[in-house]
Parts: sequence; structure tokens; C-alpha cells
Amino acid sequence: MDQFAVKVEEARPATDGRPSAGPVYRSIYAKDGLLELPEGLESPWQFLSESVKRSPSSPLLGQRQVTEKKAGPYVWITYQEVHDAAIRMGSAITSRGLNPGDRCGIYGSNCPQWIIAMEACNSHAITYVPLYDTLGANAVEFIINHAEVSIAFVQENKIPAILSCLPNCSTHLKTIVSFTNVSSAQKKEAEDLGVSCFSWEEFSQLGNLDCELPPKQRTAICTIMYTSGTTGEPKGVIITNAALMSEVLSTDHLLFLTDRVCTEEDSYFSFLPLAHIYDQIIESYCIYKGSSIGFWRGDIRFLLDDLQELKPTMFCGVPRVYDRIYTGIVSKVSSSGVLRKTLFQYAYDYKLANLEKGLPQEKAAPLLDKLVFDKIKQALGGRVRILLSGAAPLPRHVEEFLRVTSCSTLSQGYGLTESCGGCFTSIGNVYPMIGTVGVPITTIEARLESVPEMGYDALSSVPRGEICLRGKTLFSGYHKRQDLTEEVLIDGWFHTGDIGEWQSDGALKIIDRKKNIFKLSQGEYVAVESIESKYLQCPLITSIWVYGNSFESFLVAVVVPDKKALEDWAAEHHMTDDYKSLCQNLNARKYILDELNSTGQKQQLRGFELLKAVHLEPNPFDIERDLLTPTFKLKRPQLLKYYKDRVEKLYSEAKGGKV
Repeated sequence: MDQFAVKVEEARPATDGRPSAGPVYRSIYAKDGLLELPEGLESPWQFLSESVKRSPSSPLLGQRQVTEKKAGPYVWITYQEVHDAAIRMGSAITSRGLNPGDRCGIYGSNCPQWIIAMEACNSHAITYVPLYDTLGANAVEFIINHAEVSIAFVQENKIPAILSCLPNCSTHLKTIVSFTNVSSAQKKEAEDLGVSCFSWEEFSQLGNLDCELPPKQRTAICTIMYTSGTTGEPKGVIITNAALMSEVLSTDHLLFLTDRVCTEEDSYFSFLPLAHIYDQIIESYCIYKGSSIGFWRGDIRFLLDDLQELKPTMFCGVPRVYDRIYTGIVSKVSSSGVLRKTLFQYAYDYKLANLEKGLPQEKAAPLLDKLVFDKIKQALGGRVRILLSGAAPLPRHVEEFLRVTSCSTLSQGYGLTESCGGCFTSIGNVYPMIGTVGVPITTIEARLESVPEMGYDALSSVPRGEICLRGKTLFSGYHKRQDLTEEVLIDGWFHTGDIGEWQSDGALKIIDRKKNIFKLSQGEYVAVESIESKYLQCPLITSIWVYGNSFESFLVAVVVPDKKALEDWAAEHHMTDDYKSLCQNLNARKYILDELNSTGQKQQLRGFELLKAVHLEPNPFDIERDLLTPTFKLKRPQLLKYYKDRVEKLYSEAKGGKV
């Protein structure tokens, strides 16, 4: 362990009702103590105001001007312009009666206005609350009421959505500001409900540049970020100024020690949603360092085109995006003729061998980088030097491929909203960390806690258990949900619900999830029990096991049909098959799949919660085959073991477009 982790506390044996826990570790980069915030740093507003003093005319936010389907070059707003716009907007917010600590919603895709609204809140010590609709139909309304949001900045195309939920949340929400324009009909609709609606320009006029900014405190709440709960209602994760700033400074600290920090020369490509912590921390880091941020157009089809135009030096992705890039490059290589293919394979093997020997990325094969891999570097614009991956596990073959061919360091990280973004990161130039999430960042200590019911022992020779975190970059609890906070914050340790395994060098590998909630490859959370209970309302089935994992983007299921219902359907269609053969019949499978999805839609399941393929099982799940607990709950690991081949077949069928 001692190569990259330092033990700071001994293991704890099991006690009454508490499982055993392994030793507490810190990263080697924080061996003498966790990173402290410097004196006088009280708010992320200072990141912007200090950068403005250093380089007022440096470009900060860039967006492509799109005309008649054609996108032009990036057009930039400088640090000074963003700073002044934020102060003016912040002053306008206070003119609407908001005081420090009150809540302001931000609802829309990544764009300059998003960041200006966020900085407007930071300048006047207002807590900002990102609103986003992938949490389900009523999430926006729920968050506005739960966080008592009194003003919201809203992207123009989201205004109808916010107006439609106004009747249920106008007790709190009194002001809507469009990122751009607002129609007179929309203004009237809002005013009829006692809510004022402004265009961006109109609202800006209410503000004042020479207003006095309120004092800031690092203990104040910077943002409340809502994240999906298992039970359905989103949870508001409270993040203080201190936590957010410590996360940003730790990012800088680790880049300083292991790579190169960002400077005014660096630029970042913004496309991961700002409503999530991952992108927000990275953009705050860019602002702290004086780097520039270029936004994508908001359309996945033009993502690579935007990248070509921006030529960023830093790129944060999720496995699904990296997988796309990987597939694109591999298919190009394999269709490029024998000579090219042979050269590529030779270069790949040669550089991989050097990386495995411990050579850093830039020294592993500099000549081959120029000759062979430069084209791949160009696919990301040609200047990328830092690739970061988070949100779900990156398949090992994709990670290896990118580390070899991208001419950039790649770090896979692990984090949660509750840990204020990344809490573990692999070190870009340490190749053996491939397949792991690396070491704790310099503000965090970590330990594993045994999970006896799943067979994970934190004290065994290969320590495995639930990842628990303690330190400076943790959330301060769930807003108005002390009960949920106490479930996960025990004696100062945050229990993540993820299962980790320490590697011999001190890196951590994520191997499982404690609860029956998992992420799909695009980063969406799936609370599987709640989905199953909705599908069970379909009269054609008696039981269902829904399966998905973080390497796939969709769900499949094993279903026990209602025997009579299936036989009645067969009789109607003049089929004489017996029940067992009906379960294998393609039409029967399609019929039940369609009925399940129509039930799902009636129950307001979201697109990624619908099923792409089902296997019909004639025999009910039973305790004899160890598929159910004595209280008839599904035993998921055992079901997966039992139906592993079926599940693999369902995925390949669904991808091949067959039933």
C-alpha cells in the first residue's frame, strides 16, 4: 500500500451491531496532513475576482455563433466582462428582495449565462440551486419548493416547462429571468400567477455595477445540488464555500505534483452538464487559474466538430463518450488497408510495452506519437494534454487504448455529489493504476468497512468493503432531511454505498454497489426496485427481475409471465404451443415486452428505464434455486449468476436489432 497511500489510523474490529473497518489511509501527497484552505479565502467569488486582477482581458467564456445551420468560430467574453456582468446580475437579484443565503435556481444547458448566473450568486452570497429535468417529470417543481427557490435563471426553451409548474410553486418562485429573450405571452402567463418574467437584458438593467458586495464566509452554503434518491424524491446535497474551494485547490495541488497545472494558455471544453458537480468543479478550477472555457452547441452530433474548432487542452468525459471516440477510431483503423493497420498495431504494442515498463506518456514513444498517433490526437482538436474520466467505470480496453493513442495523460476518477466531485483519482502518468480510480485526493481520508451480508471483508488479505470517506470536501448533509443524513454520515464518516478493493500499491478499485441502485453507462442512475414495482402493475406478468450495469446504456429483464394471460393470448392468435414453448416464442416475447413498456410509460418511467429485451421464464423464481430470500425478495447476485448467459444474449440481441 505504501507506494501511494499512507496509513494514518489502525483497523477497527467488529463491535455490537457495527461491522469491522480497515485502516484509514491518506494519499502519499497528503502524508503530513490534509490540504488546508489559505487564510482569507472565504468564497469561490475570489477565484474570479483574483483572476480578473491578474488578466482582465483574457478570454473566459466562449460560444459558437450559429446562423442558418452553420456554426462560426468561437466568440469570447473576457474575465473583466464576466466579472462585471455577474456583479450587475447579482445586484439585480438583490433588488428582487433576496438576501445572502437565499436560493436562486439555474435551469438550462451549459452556456455563458449559466456561469454568469452562478457567479452573480457567488458575488452576493446567494445559494445557487441547479434545476434539471432528467430527475423526472416533477423534479423541477419539487426542487423549487423544497429548496424554496425565489428566483430562477432559465434557458429560453425551458421557459414553457417552468411556466407549466408555476401554479404549484408560485408561493416561493417570484422571478423568472430568461438566458436570452421572453415573449409577451409568456410574461403575461407568469404575471397572472404573480410572477415577474424578464429577458436577460431587462434584468441586467435592474442591477448596478458599483454596488457594495456583502461579506462572505467559508462556512456559508455555496450550492444545494439535487441528486436522485432511491425512494424517488431527489435529495438536496448541501455544499459549503469551504468544501467547493478545497476541492478546486486539491485539483490544482495534484496536477502540480503529478502533471502540469492549468494556466491562461489552457482551455476547457464544456459539455458535461453544469447541473452536476463534476463539470462545475472543473469550470471553477479553470476560473481560478485564468483558463478559458468553450461551450459545445448542445447537440451530440456536432460534439467532435465543436472540439475541432475549440482545440481544448483539457477534456472531461464519461465512459459513453470515450467509448464513442474509441469505436470511431478503431473502425477507421480497421478499414485503412493492411500496411496502415500493421504499422498501427506495431506502434500500439511498442508504446504499450514502454508504458508498462513505467515510462511516462510523453517519453514512451515520441517518434511514433508524431508518425502514427498524431491523427488520433487531432480528433480531439490536437492540443489535449489532460483527459479525465468519471461518473461510471471506464472499460479497461478503452482506457488502455486512450492512454496509448491519445498523446495525453488520462486519469480515471471516482466521486459523488456528496464528496463534492472527485474524491479518488488515478495519477495520469502512473500506468499501473489503469483499471483503478487511484488514490484519495489531498483533502480526504478513506477506509473500507466490511459488508458481511455481501461477503466483503475489509480486514482480509485483499481488503474489500464499503468505501467510507472523511475530510474537507464532504457535503454538510441533505437539505431538510436529517434522517437521510444520519443514515450515511456516521461518526464523521460518509458511507458511499460503493464497494471498493485496495490494490497492493495503494490504489482503489470499485467492484460493486451496496444498494440496488446503479448507474448506466451514460451516467443515469437506476433505482431498480422502484422500476420493478411499476412493471409489476402489468397484468401479464407475475414477477420480474430488471438488470443493467454501468457498462451498458439500457436495461433488460427476466420475466415470469402470468400463465393464463399468455395462454389466452396464444388462443386468440390460434397458436397451439404449450406454455413452455410459448415462453420461447419470439412473438410472445415481443408482445410482453411491448405491454411492459406501455405499462412503464403509463407509470411515467423515463426513456432509459424502459426495457430493450426480455427473457420469458416459465418457472417462478424460488427459494430452492436460491433466487429469493425467505421473505421473497430477489437475490440479485444469485439471479445474475443463474441467468448470466441469458442476460448476455439479451444484450447482444438488443444491439443486433433482433427481438
